[in-house]
Amino acid sequence: MLKPRFLYLALISFSVAMTGCSTVYYAMSESLGYQKREVLVDRVEDARDEQTEAKEQFQTALEKFKSVVDFEGGELEQRYNELSKEYGRCQSQAKAVRSRVAAIENVATALFNEWEKELGQYTSPALRSASEQQLSATKARYQKMFSAMVTAQEKMQPVLGAFNDQVLFLKHNLNARAVASLQSTVSSLQTDVTRLIKEMETSIDQANRFINELQSNS
Repeated sequence: MLKPRFLYLALISFSVAMTGCSTVYYAMSESLGYQKREVLVDRVEDARDEQTEAKEQFQTALEKFKSVVDFEGGELEQRYNELSKEYGRCQSQAKAVRSRVAAIENVATALFNEWEKELGQYTSPALRSASEQQLSATKARYQKMFSAMVTAQEKMQPVLGAFNDQVLFLKHNLNARAVASLQSTVSSLQTDVTRLIKEMETSIDQANRFINELQSNS
């Protein structure tokens, strides 16, 4: 059963989807005591989880591709269909990651703009200075985390392209000789996927650090 807060947020998200305005989402969220900082944490968590799923999916697709090129008999068309489905799942995961990263950027921009405007409302120079320093530190941590996410996201595209090449080639060449000719691409694809996974793990680690640091300063 959904927790009350998440139920409210689901309803808010539906309303925003109908209006297409993120400002409405933030205003309605804050009316329920759900601040932009909390929205940012939740969205970073969502993106982290999506990247974890994407990492596992790309690993699965690689293993499926390797099983096809190691084909030694059986139903080759069935193997191709399985590979095609794994590629489709990789596409879906990559799209989901891009959406999550964009959502992070949206709320982070709103949060930092609001924070900067509120600096001018202080009457205490000491408190304003402390808040300004905290904003600067939070921005720096955010940029490091967000940069890692974008780098991992961009690394998906060449791997998707390589998977697509294999799927397209096999689609019109379902025979043992054609499959054997793909053996030379295994090493390159393995390298690309390994590099992608490393970037994803870095991004996931940066997300965890950012979440912990933001929550510890709440």
